[in-house]
Amino acid sequence: MMKRRDFIRKTAIMAPAMSLFPPDLSLISRKSESGKIEKRSLGKTGEMLSVLGFGGIVVMGVSPDEASESVKMAIDAGVNYFDVSPSYGDAELKLGAALGPYRKKVFLSCKTDGRNREDSRKELEQSLKNVNTTHFDLYQLHAVTTMEDVDSILGKGGAIETCLEAKKEGKIKYIGFSAHSVEAATAMIKGFDFDTIMFPFNLYTWYGGNFGPQVLSLALERKMGIIALKSMARGLWPAGADHTSYHKCWYEPLTNEEDILTGLRFTLSHPITSAIPPGEPALFKTALKLKDRIKPLNNEETEQVKTKGMTGNPVFNFKSS
Repeated sequence: MMKRRDFIRKTAIMAPAMSLFPPDLSLISRKSESGKIEKRSLGKTGEMLSVLGFGGIVVMGVSPDEASESVKMAIDAGVNYFDVSPSYGDAELKLGAALGPYRKKVFLSCKTDGRNREDSRKELEQSLKNVNTTHFDLYQLHAVTTMEDVDSILGKGGAIETCLEAKKEGKIKYIGFSAHSVEAATAMIKGFDFDTIMFPFNLYTWYGGNFGPQVLSLALERKMGIIALKSMARGLWPAGADHTSYHKCWYEPLTNEEDILTGLRFTLSHPITSAIPPGEPALFKTALKLKDRIKPLNNEETEQVKTKGMTGNPVFNFKSS
């Protein structure tokens, strides 16, 4: 096992850093419709998803009417990618009810924190009931962070067995994972032919934390669908900061419209299918408001963004040595 881990670490470190510019979106299909959010292809799946996704945390803890309003607002803007997890409080129940009229028109993703076959199967069946759906379009192994997570998921009796069985049963269509470390993401990609990856791709972690280029390069090589987390994150909360206004964010989010736009444009200047805004309803609403301005950065803007990205306290870092 140690040899395998050493190999993963070595390949992660040796992966070449990707140059952002000139923008190269040739690896991804794009579709624009007047007044609606751009849609992009999801790796080799053939699916087309909105470049802004709806994270289920948006409806966590809100009233049923508020949840319905948020979902309708997203649908009206052209959002067709919705993502939820059993770890998001009552979000499955709220999102399931609000999505009722639109279920056949959207791409619905769910997650499991279960690492073994038994726990992940239990979560899958309960999530299907909570969301009131017969299947999930994408099922993701959630928040894979350590090599122990990877070994449990991909090993004998691991959660990957639930995914494969559920796919045969028609309960899920595609299999993916989300990860919060370069090492774990690398190991997952090399250990199984996943359809998608969800990973933090953020201008501050990219430039200031050396976190992201290695994973994006490998995911593109494997023709995976790529979904971005934390595109609207500024960094870790400063010590003593009052963040009661953004209680759904464990990190400090970008709140100024122009900063939010820069964060989204950075992420989506890469061949990434969709970015998930924070779960704060107000920030999600702001992201939707900016949908028509999310365009690839030009060369001059890139230099400015690079300078900005080298400042601050990145949410994630990758130490290559």
